[in-house]
Amino acid sequence: MSKFISRLSIAALLALGTTVGAQEAEAPAETAPSTEQTEQETGNALAQGLDTGREVQEDGSYIKESFDDWQLKCFRNQTEDTPELCQMYQLLTESEGNPVAEFSLYKLGNAGNVVAGATIAVPLGTLLSEEVKLSVDGGKAKSYAYSFCTMGGCFARIGLTQPEVDALKRGVKATIQIVPAQAPDQTVRIDASLAGFTAAYDAASELSN
Repeated sequence: MSKFISRLSIAALLALGTTVGAQEAEAPAETAPSTEQTEQETGNALAQGLDTGREVQEDGSYIKESFDDWQLKCFRNQTEDTPELCQMYQLLTESEGNPVAEFSLYKLGNAGNVVAGATIAVPLGTLLSEEVKLSVDGGKAKSYAYSFCTMGGCFARIGLTQPEVDALKRGVKATIQIVPAQAPDQTVRIDASLAGFTAAYDAASELSN
């Protein structure tokens, strides 16, 4: 709704309230409403159809600890009996410091040869048919399909084996490659520092089935 329409509607309601009040004042057999009553009726008329809103529940996440370029992002539980869940997290930025991607990782228990799960978040406008690629220190890249998109971006949920986790622990940087939808002939490379990876991984929670 434009500001002009909002002002017009409010002015019309105020004019209607003034007209009704004047008609009631002209009737000799009735007592004119008090100023407080008139203001309350006008306020009720103005409030009709307006959404007064609801409280938004926060996700309860907070940064518990930092390990060089990685952070330990934890989620508060509503009950004291349940331990909080923590995942390792890094916000990836471009040369001018603007955020372009997110990389989070957690350990998995009882998941066979997959020992860790990771989520890579990239901007909307990424070409989804070209899978996201992940490599370590210029080594051979592995591609992963995107799982879903929201208003906040597109997400790839990937599984990592023990050798792949070990490569991340030994590495200097991981490189994420994406393809823009508006420039499908180009590849964007985003580097994630692996400084502090091992310490953050050891501190992360293990999720079990």
